Amino acid sequence: MVSQQKIRIPLAGDLFLDVYPEQENSLFEITEEDAEEFSESRYQILEGRSYEYAFSDHSFRLTTSINKVITQLRRDASAGRIIPNIYVGTLTLQYFHKDTPDYKGNLTIEVLATKFNREPDKSYRDNYRFMLESITSKCTELLMQINSPVHQNFEPDFERDNQIIYQRFCFVSALISSNEFDEAVRQIISQPKTSWAENVEVKDVTRVRRFSRAIIKQLFSGNNRIALPEGHYLLSRNISSVPSKILASSKIENLDNAENRFIKHALQEYLSFCENCSALFDPKTREKKEADVLIKVLESYLSHNFFREVANPVTLKLNSPVLQRKGGYREILNSWLKYSLASKLIWRGGDDVYKAGKRDIATLYEYWLFFTLYDLFIEKFTLTVVSVDDKPYSQLIEMDKDGINLMVKAGKHTAISGICNFENRKLNVKYSYNRSFTGGKKYDSKAGGSWTSTLRPDYTLTVWPWGLSESEAEADELIVHIHFDAKYKVSEFKVKEEESEDDLNEEKQEERQGIYKNADLLKMHAYKDAIRRTGGAYILYPGSEKTEFRGFHEIIPGLGAFAINPSEEANGIQHLSEFVDKVISHLLDRASQRERLSNKVYEIHKESKADDNVLHEPIPEYLAGSKIIPAETFVVVGYYRDNEHLNWIESKGLYNARTGDRKEALHLGVKEAGAKYLLLHSTNELVSSKLYKLGFKGPIIFSKEDLLNKGYPLSPSQPYYLVYELVGRIEKEFGELSWDIRKLPGYQSSRRSSFPFACSLSELMDVVVKTK
Repeated sequence: MVSQQKIRIPLAGDLFLDVYPEQENSLFEITEEDAEEFSESRYQILEGRSYEYAFSDHSFRLTTSINKVITQLRRDASAGRIIPNIYVGTLTLQYFHKDTPDYKGNLTIEVLATKFNREPDKSYRDNYRFMLESITSKCTELLMQINSPVHQNFEPDFERDNQIIYQRFCFVSALISSNEFDEAVRQIISQPKTSWAENVEVKDVTRVRRFSRAIIKQLFSGNNRIALPEGHYLLSRNISSVPSKILASSKIENLDNAENRFIKHALQEYLSFCENCSALFDPKTREKKEADVLIKVLESYLSHNFFREVANPVTLKLNSPVLQRKGGYREILNSWLKYSLASKLIWRGGDDVYKAGKRDIATLYEYWLFFTLYDLFIEKFTLTVVSVDDKPYSQLIEMDKDGINLMVKAGKHTAISGICNFENRKLNVKYSYNRSFTGGKKYDSKAGGSWTSTLRPDYTLTVWPWGLSESEAEADELIVHIHFDAKYKVSEFKVKEEESEDDLNEEKQEERQGIYKNADLLKMHAYKDAIRRTGGAYILYPGSEKTEFRGFHEIIPGLGAFAINPSEEANGIQHLSEFVDKVISHLLDRASQRERLSNKVYEIHKESKADDNVLHEPIPEYLAGSKIIPAETFVVVGYYRDNEHLNWIESKGLYNARTGDRKEALHLGVKEAGAKYLLLHSTNELVSSKLYKLGFKGPIIFSKEDLLNKGYPLSPSQPYYLVYELVGRIEKEFGELSWDIRKLPGYQSSRRSSFPFACSLSELMDVVVKTK
């Protein structure tokens, strides 16, 4: 391909349309031969670029059915701009005279894809075909897993199925127009399977070199005999004459065998299908050109001398080892098995890709990524149960009166789930396409979804512990969602940590060129922040850079982008594969920070909190350098008998409580062991302001002798006690406050008020009695 500075497209009579590129190396013209070979228009432009056009006659106008592709100049409506954006395929334009708008002529321009390859024609032809062939392979694979193609009884109806026949043609075309198929046919012709056949012919007796029993018998009984010359060795065996001619047989190689007959049958069947498609397509369309090109290729195969020696088959010997193993034959058999299903396949989502000559490469990229991610997740998670009957993909197809329907469609939810059994943990895994996370989901509903508007990532990987249903895992904060979005428009993804005003202006320009879209990253933030229990959100795009952002210290939560290109090698999927490996390792870590955080979130939010349930009382901000969380800071509510007992507590800085299983004992739990404060009261003092700060070592065990040695004023009634260390009386930090002990959850009126118990600081602040 050679770039042009201008292309003049001849129209009717002396009318021309001139097209000019606004960017260098973005306008091309190919030969008639190439246009016919690739079923493309001779005049070619690039997606994402812009072009100026002008008619040679100012009375003509240009239009198209594709919205916003054509814009006209205000000063001269016969000129304007062509802006294809991400439209890819044969772009049909209409031109008309301003005085006769009802009469329109057509011209076509090919819009080439550019995202996958620096050479636009390769990006358009090779990568597009690779995605189509990959999807075809996956679709036929899933169909073959449902039932043997030999037993399928659907047949393509070329009258009834005219709305979907082109997508079926594309599936079949992807199978038989590939380089692999061409090489397979040529390999069969050059190294065919042959059989030995018996060839019988009349020979001069002097030309016989090997004598079989049948030939020796003819020497004695044959007619038209001739006398042997004197001295011949047969005279000694009483043979005086031999026939002049005898019937001799020999072994020859024969191409007419069951395997070669099958190859001929397969090519004839492909040819018949393409001829039927060609007859259905409009003669002026791209579809007709594609079918005719394929017909010529198949006819060239069948016209070879090889197939002239091969008869049509009577039966198909599909279990032949040659068909299943020999190079060339194996590939044709595989294509025929796939063809017999592809020609019956109905893909509702295919309308987005094939309709009206349009090559919606962005949607095709999204579909291709669906199957690519499926294969990756199947490999990484080794799913043991994919569906009810343990058949991969079986949830993706359905059969109806029209044929076999593939259920993968943009905008339609499709999900596949299973169980992954790792060495140290068993996990449920779910892979979803177009899953909607319903908006307006409050946390207290315990349901999954978005707390703002409904969001729908392209692909979602969901993981939760085995033994729980998905809804139970959502409610208990034990589920993780990782989202991926296909972004065909993005070709480069580079992020600067610090950006000036000039950088931001440059970024806006790059967004317009499709290099990097800040809005795409913001959308990942929306997934991460709005969809509950989300561990990460990542862009998948055709490019070259891999970018990862970690929210904290671990692989998730995070954001980022992975460059994945449709090609056989070095397509970037290995980077995503490595990332998934890290995610698996992270999910198996029972001591991960994310899991600790999830547990904290569950503990914090498991009980709802009303807007009017607020704590406005003065409390300390920090305690020993740590932020005070009232719900996680605990207070022991204790009892003192009299002033002498209180004076001993304050002077010694110690408070003792009974242990054991007695009712009045303080049972040591999390609250009691981690208590930071002590609130004291006496029998008639159930509203108290005596709040003390405790030491940070926690309670220790004192014997009654230890207490007596400390000058304990009372008579110890049991051998051992729990003893707290007091740091000092709280006076200013909490202000002039008292607390009504009778209103605390741990206080029971049926019990003696001397029984100690523990509560949280937030519970304590709910029973404040202000003294001033």
